[in-house]
Amino acid sequence: MDLKFEVSARINKPVEEVFEAVVNPENLSQFFTTGGAKGRIEKGSTVMWSFHDCPGEFPVEVDEVQPNRLITMRWDAYEPGPGTPDYKTTFKMAFEPTEDGRTLVTISEWGWPNTASGLQGSYGNCMGWTQMLCALKAWKEHGINLREGMFQ
Repeated sequence: MDLKFEVSARINKPVEEVFEAVVNPENLSQFFTTGGAKGRIEKGSTVMWSFHDCPGEFPVEVDEVQPNRLITMRWDAYEPGPGTPDYKTTFKMAFEPTEDGRTLVTISEWGWPNTASGLQGSYGNCMGWTQMLCALKAWKEHGINLREGMFQ
């Protein structure tokens, strides 16, 4: 069995606005990367993300960017427990304009081994990406940062 997941949400904003909220580090830091983001998401770059719930900076390697359409990235795998796994997972963010002017954002991630700790790692990241989509929606539609104070 391949460990992978997909989550999605509709954001009541045009695709260009939603895409810019993700690729621009100043915007991403407003609703998702609670410890900040460094570097614009561009093909071939490595950006740095920080989160209050997982201290430290995380390098994120950008493999593909199709403006207002798709972002594919890789980062060090997460598994709960001691030590850091020695492999990366890949995640994809797809941005699709809807007929009514909203944006459907779909995030999928894969690459964990089919082990108990790989399964736990995938569940943790699935939770994180679901939170990210909820936070993106709240920030873009209402100016609210859902993650502020959540982990401190």
